[in-house]
Amino acid sequence: MTTRILTGITTTGTPHLGNYAGAIRPAIVASRQSDADSFYFLADYHALIKCDDPLRIQRSRLEIAATWLASGLDVERVTFYRQSDIPEIPELTWLLTCVAAKGLLNRAHAYKASVDKNVETGEDPDAGISMGLYSYPVLMAADILMFNAHKVPVGRDQIQHVEMARDIGQRFNHLFGKGREFFVMPEALIEESVATLPGLDGRKMSKSYDNTIPLFTSAKDMKDAISRIVTDSRAPGEAKDPDNSHLFTLFQAFATSEQSAEFHAALREGLGWGEAKARLFNLLDAELGEARERYHHFIERPAELEDILLAGAAKARAVATPFLGELREAVGLRSFREQVQVTTAGKKKAAKAARFVSFRDDDGSFRFRLLHAGGEQLLLSRSFADGKAAGQVSKQLQQGGELDIRSDAESFTLWLDDTCVADGPTFTTTEARDTAIQALRKALQPQGE
Repeated sequence: MTTRILTGITTTGTPHLGNYAGAIRPAIVASRQSDADSFYFLADYHALIKCDDPLRIQRSRLEIAATWLASGLDVERVTFYRQSDIPEIPELTWLLTCVAAKGLLNRAHAYKASVDKNVETGEDPDAGISMGLYSYPVLMAADILMFNAHKVPVGRDQIQHVEMARDIGQRFNHLFGKGREFFVMPEALIEESVATLPGLDGRKMSKSYDNTIPLFTSAKDMKDAISRIVTDSRAPGEAKDPDNSHLFTLFQAFATSEQSAEFHAALREGLGWGEAKARLFNLLDAELGEARERYHHFIERPAELEDILLAGAAKARAVATPFLGELREAVGLRSFREQVQVTTAGKKKAAKAARFVSFRDDDGSFRFRLLHAGGEQLLLSRSFADGKAAGQVSKQLQQGGELDIRSDAESFTLWLDDTCVADGPTFTTTEARDTAIQALRKALQPQGE
């Protein structure tokens, strides 16, 4: 069974070591598994909740995209995209908002923390709290549920949001599924040893605490940051307590078990903090040096990044667009061409789902299109010398029977009696092509079958 994995990083700052160890590295490792179908994205809609500086958001999008690629993300194997390039995401957010319980959102950690802070300072409980912050978990649920992710690599502080996505997805399934489970139930995926790294002051490494270690800016910046890691006052030669050392926790997150054991013993034997920090820098520089060079390659070539992200968005939308169509249908946002008509006997009869449109081409030949109920073109016929010949082919197709559909790269053709009579559209992926072929077969299936 293929496992779909999805994760993203909010584009509000420069990626740091905690982002890399807690989300990027384990996600990229997971994407290389033969049974993994991975979706990774820049969470730039989420960034608008936290930041109102357009230049900062734009710069962060660039830096985070470069970080993923420099860290080894293979865009041929995975789907890599910007959240804001997928218009289906905000639409699904609204569908989910309409079923999400307010009481559930009241319990979200970020909202509760903001309220508690306001109360402590004597402010109105909701002072400065936007609807973006309040409904953040619904947008995150849409990110996850749109692609029916099975596993979501997150930090421990984000587990609640995955659980809320499950609650909201279950509610939608219950209300509109009618026996079908539209959404699978996602699970949080945490690498226990590095789920949350400490920052320079021992608190969780976070841009909001200004205690981060830069990832790819420069070796000098990394070395300077490491030198500011808070340690105790024990001098060189005095035994240290590695198990209560933030520096050792950082070292352990990137070292082998043998390196960790050696470093642990050296601290016990009195290794000075200055030398210990130098060892941490050397360890990190050895792992990240080549990736740092790739990062600067992409930073200097933003157009190359843009092309990669747009190609990823096309792959993502090939999944999202037809799925959102099913969800719209489920909640009643349906095309009038497919509306249910009530007969005088009280029975329900479905309107025809597709229609043929004949026309005369500029060169005088005759052709026809097969249009889906929503207006999308399913087929465009080849040219016929007269209208009668074109009409006979379209009539034969309407009578049903086995279809001779032949796939060709990202498109397909339709044949009758070993003669090609029509062409399908050209798609960006074979998955989108196969989805269209299924829609064509359904459209040409005689009613009642």
